[in-house]
Amino acid sequence: MKTNRNNCRKASSEMLMIPSADGNLDSRGRRAVGRRSFLKGLGMAGATLLPASALLVTKANAGSDRSGSLTKGDAAILRFLGAAEILESDLWIQYWELGGTQDNEFAPATGGNPRYTEALQILDGDQPQYIHDNTDDEISHAAFIRAYLASKGASTAELDLLNGPHFRTLPGSTATGSSGKNRLTNLMQLNVDTSFWTRYRIDNENPDLDPNFTFPQAVNPPGGIKNRTAIPRNDADIGNSSPGNLTDHLKAIAFTAGFHFAFIEQGGTSLYPSLAQRVTDPEVLRVLLSIGPTETQHFQTLAGQGRQCDSADRHRSRNWVIGDVSGSHYKPAGVVAGQPHHA
Repeated sequence: MKTNRNNCRKASSEMLMIPSADGNLDSRGRRAVGRRSFLKGLGMAGATLLPASALLVTKANAGSDRSGSLTKGDAAILRFLGAAEILESDLWIQYWELGGTQDNEFAPATGGNPRYTEALQILDGDQPQYIHDNTDDEISHAAFIRAYLASKGASTAELDLLNGPHFRTLPGSTATGSSGKNRLTNLMQLNVDTSFWTRYRIDNENPDLDPNFTFPQAVNPPGGIKNRTAIPRNDADIGNSSPGNLTDHLKAIAFTAGFHFAFIEQGGTSLYPSLAQRVTDPEVLRVLLSIGPTETQHFQTLAGQGRQCDSADRHRSRNWVIGDVSGSHYKPAGVVAGQPHHA
């Protein structure tokens, strides 16, 4: 899909102030759109918690449900995926601003945050490039889906509204390297299900055969990561970190991000092949089967990083993972012991 990237991105990023599909009126008689109402209209309740949140498909309003030459079902699936990609792009852009390879390929470079970037590189020396390329991919996916819908005469009104400023109301990080823009997603109060790490390493259990079995959390069992930040919220989170001498607090923030990266991408890994079985047009099927494997590749690249964290007890000077909070600071703690390491 990369060959269509530049042609589609402008259409995706410059749209806005589309009339609301919500029927509620404000005191001036204008249409007022509630954040939750709008996301439900896109079929994405609690969408800012993607990808682990429940995604509830609701009936679209007639004005924004125009499907053009596509069936209504195919157009709805594409809009659903387009909304997911917009939300995914929003969170990856936050990671890129602070910890990604800096260039002007898809957004003005911010200069990044050197110490946070260094902390991410404990997990993988190529982490900044992974973050950059993932961000680029997700932006291109959102842009392509939007442009494809438009080319078929299908409505893109709700995608355009989501991709504009109307719902970007969440304050972002103020740390060095952040653009300071308002966001759709919040990376500073994350709950992360880390069971993906054990799910792909435990091969003698199957929840389909044993409905009482659940894969354990890799970190902080039984609940996983709760209410943690994955990016420096401000420069105080960088603290006294210096090159080669990072605070444990900053390392823990970076390792929260490491688990969150794969947590994000497991959603697309599952969603695209699941929805591909429900489309009717062969061309729409090709779109889903072209984007879906990219999401899987992202997950495969990032999911193994928990293994690096598991060496925390053996290399305590390098690898720390997320533990409890003491005041405003993390206490490092190891990944659950005894988990197999085969990929």
